[in-house]
Amino acid sequence: MSTTATPAAANTIALVDDDRNILASVSMALEAEGFTVNTYNDGEEGLKGITANPPDLAVLDIKMPRMDGMEVLSRLREKSSMPVIFLTSKDDEIDEVLGLRMGADDYITKPFSQRLLIERIRSILRRDAARKEVAQGAVPDEKSRLERGNLILDDSRHLCAWKNKPVDLTVTEYLLVKALAQRPGHVKNRDQLIDMAYGENIYVDDRTIDSHIKRIRKKFRVIDDEFSQIETLYGVGYRYKEE
Repeated sequence: MSTTATPAAANTIALVDDDRNILASVSMALEAEGFTVNTYNDGEEGLKGITANPPDLAVLDIKMPRMDGMEVLSRLREKSSMPVIFLTSKDDEIDEVLGLRMGADDYITKPFSQRLLIERIRSILRRDAARKEVAQGAVPDEKSRLERGNLILDDSRHLCAWKNKPVDLTVTEYLLVKALAQRPGHVKNRDQLIDMAYGENIYVDDRTIDSHIKRIRKKFRVIDDEFSQIETLYGVGYRYKEE
């Protein structure tokens, strides 16, 4: 593992990949942007390092010796909601889908633009920091929020609250809730939800949306075990219940 020191205020990124060229080039690019970077050569080393010194975000390769990125993510999700971005090869489409279902926040296909990776990292870190603000009692911005009964969505910070309590949603989960809550009573089919949550350039199958919805409901029911606002119309899609 290598660690490069930067100012204390800098976000720390864990970069886990068995390709030393990627470790070197990406860590240099991130450090140039002011990040602290901890690098690890394989999944097992990465899991140990991340557990011992939790970063603000982890970038994981999927295909690695000793422990692959999927297993690292699974182990991390047992105790942490730390943001995770996957690096994946073009032929790893199935792994991409599984990773998103398991709770990865994003993935980038190799070969990739370092600028794109940095922008994705910044976006996810902004959302994660804002989510923590709400957990500490911050009030959502009146000008940018959407209210639907007990639901509040704050677009400026990608924050969600139910009955004035924060709901810890990933970027994808937030976008799905927003897509449904914008027009209560209107049905969104899975293809529409995929486009809204992932954009048109990412392939995701229908079952991934179903897995996200299941996870979203579970998170809301931690706060309110009677939560039933997201309705399933079998064979059609989903809708947000009208008040």
